[in-house]
Formats: sequence, structure tokens, C-alpha cells
Amino acid sequence: MALTELKVPDIGDTTDAAVIEILVKVGDTVKAEQSLITLESDKASMEVPAAQGGVVKEIKLKLGDKVSEGALIALVESAEAAPTPSPSPANDAPSAASGSAEPESAAVVQAKTQAAELVEPVAAPSSRIPPTAALPPAEPPAKDGHVPHASPSVRRFARELGVALGSVQGSAPKGRITHADVQAFVKAALAKGSGAAVASPGTVAEGEGLNLLPWPKVDFAKYGPIERQPLSRIKKLSGANLHRNWVRIPHVTNNEEADITDLEALRVKLNEEHAKTGPKFTMLAFLIKACAVALKKFPQFNASLDGDDLVLKQYVHIGFAADTPNGLVVPVIRDADTKGLSQLAAETAALAAKAREGKLSPADMQGGTFSISSLGGFGGTTFTPIINAPEVAILGVCRAAMKPVWNGSGFDPRLIIPLSLSYDHRVIDGASAARFNAFLATLLADFRRAIL
Repeated sequence: MALTELKVPDIGDTTDAAVIEILVKVGDTVKAEQSLITLESDKASMEVPAAQGGVVKEIKLKLGDKVSEGALIALVESAEAAPTPSPSPANDAPSAASGSAEPESAAVVQAKTQAAELVEPVAAPSSRIPPTAALPPAEPPAKDGHVPHASPSVRRFARELGVALGSVQGSAPKGRITHADVQAFVKAALAKGSGAAVASPGTVAEGEGLNLLPWPKVDFAKYGPIERQPLSRIKKLSGANLHRNWVRIPHVTNNEEADITDLEALRVKLNEEHAKTGPKFTMLAFLIKACAVALKKFPQFNASLDGDDLVLKQYVHIGFAADTPNGLVVPVIRDADTKGLSQLAAETAALAAKAREGKLSPADMQGGTFSISSLGGFGGTTFTPIINAPEVAILGVCRAAMKPVWNGSGFDPRLIIPLSLSYDHRVIDGASAARFNAFLATLLADFRRAIL
């Protein structure tokens, strides 16, 4: 009988996506639009449906394969040509021993649970576990023996929120759990005050709820004209990360001011001297250099929490928030402590341009140990930047302004820049944060100290 090829359809600009889950096996009867595999790109995971139904005769992919549009997934024999079992009264009622195609076999469940832990957060793609590597134990079945049916990205999302998938009701075919199902479960738990059901292990005592009111449901069109705009892919992904970081990290912000009058004069002079031959020196390059020096002096700010251990990094990779038409991204300057101002200025300019053009690669955004969020070009005085987990601190910078500063006998006009340092209070105490910010202000006030 004739076989039909099922291929990867148009998946946008995604190429070389990794196969992280195979949802069918040889002999399964699949329906049109039923999910066959799960792919993962550098930003998200996606399920690939069958273009038509039939009996799976051969699977052409394996876990870990890299595929793009047009790649062959499987060969199926059309459903019409497949033998149809005769109806039986025993099949009219659901049964664990039924020959129905709906229940998943133990082999399928095992394959799914083995692939379940492959996805790492977007913010740290370098630590992603290869599909062929030894895998950590999968999530245990629920008390009734049922294994939750969810993709690796959904499992990771649930773990980040502390949700047990066995408690979530899936809305997709075959009870498959989606991101929306996990979000709905968390909202319902919070509305009921069940904080322990969604908190990370060990952080909230059992039964200690948040007692939050449910999110208001409003018919906005009732009050006037509206326009709905879907969030960009970057905003949806970064929004989930920012929400997790804000909820799970005890943020405290220390505010300081630095006199950059002399530094600004130096910056202007350097740009005049290098107008034709060198990169444009921005305040960001000076901030990165100063932060690199401060991080070497205060290594606890260049660290990450790993369980009960503090990982002190011997390298200094500084990320900077870049505003793009599609949302916020954070490219990373590697080994910032070993680079001069010219190199830092050139690299920040190049990465910022790639960010605006949407051409940043995963490698450009991974491995950061500290971040800078500069709003100097937009305004403001102070703000509380959200820490970029698994980092433990982030520096926020607003627009510099001329202020009168007392010199002992009178007031001098000085250019003052506000510094807002957010830190993880589990790792850093207030005194350490104040010392870090004061030291940073000293470096910016007299940049010669940065070479000591």
C-alpha cells in the first residue's frame, strides 16, 4: 500500500530545531493535526502536528536530531487503508485493557518522561542538557499512578513555579497539559490562598497562602474603543522570566549618586580624538569597565546560588539591557575585566546593533554574571531593576543631571548620575551593597582608580 510522508511544516524562521520529544511510535494510529514531535529552538518549544491521519509505519527522526522545514518525520499509511477493528461491546466503555488508540502505551510514557527534563531556561542555554546525555530522574507519577502528559518546556515551567503536574488538569487532546493550564492552576491556587501549592520547595510553609484576590475580568470595550495587540515573542518569554525572578528573589535596592563631571569630559575628549579612527565611547562602556573592577573587589556580587552553595565565578561576563522594537534583550560582554575601553565600546555597539536587527544568537546572551540596565537615554531618577537570575545583582542607571554640590565654601555645578543597585538579599546584605555602590561611585568620579 502507498505510504505518505509527514514532514516538518513551515515553522517560521526557526532552523536546526532540536527534537526533544517523540509523541508517537510505530503502529500508532494518528489523526490529522495530532502532535507527532516536539521541537525546541533557542527561544521556545513547539509541537509539530500531522498533516493527515494514518497508521505510523516508520519514524525517521530520533531524539536530539536537528531539523528544519521540510525534514521527514515519519511514514504513515492512510487511515482508510488501515484495518479497522470490528466493534465490540467491551470497547464501548473505557477500560485500562482496551485496544483503543487513545491510552498511551508504557513505551510512549517512558519516552516522554525520559525527554521531560531536557529544557533549561532561556536565560541559560549554555547549560541545556543534550538529548543524548544521562538524564536526571523524571517527575514521579501522581498518587493514582497517572503520568502527567506535558512537553519538556511545560514541565520546566511548572518546576520553576513549584507546581506538581499531577495536580493540573490538561486541556489539550489526551489530557495534555499546556503552559496555559499551569498558569490557570497557579491563578486558581493563589485565589484560594493555596500558596504552598505553587511555591518553590522549602520557601513557604505548607498551608501558608498568599490570599490574593483573583485577577479582575473586565470588558474593556464596554467603556470605549479598544485595540488588541498580541505580545511579541520576546516579551512573552522575558515576561515569564522577569515574573519568576521578581517572585522568587528577595530584591532590595540601594541608591547612590556618582559625580561624573570629569568622566564626561574625558568621554567627550576621547570621542573627539577618535572621531575618524575609533569606536564611539558611550557612558555604558565606562560603566561596564567600572563594574568589572568592582566585581573583582566584591566577588559575592559575581556569584550565583546553587542550592545551599554560593558559586563564585572566576570570570566576569557583564550583560547590558538592550531596548529593541520587539522587547528587552540582554547581550553579554565576555571577560569584561580583561578588556580596554576601546574594545568595550566597540563590542557594546556591535551587540546593540545585532539586538535591534534581531540577529543575536543564543551565545550572545548567555553566561552573564552581572547585568546593567541603563535608562540614561530616556530619563528618570531612580528605579528598581529586576535581577536576571541566576545572577545575584543588577545595576540600574538613570539620566545624569547637573546639581549643586557643596565644596566646603560654596556650591559647584556637578554632573551627577544616579545608581540603583538591586541585589539578592539571600546572598548580599545591605552593608555590602552600600560598600559596592559607594566604591563604584568612587571609580566613576575618578576613573584613574579603575586601573589600580
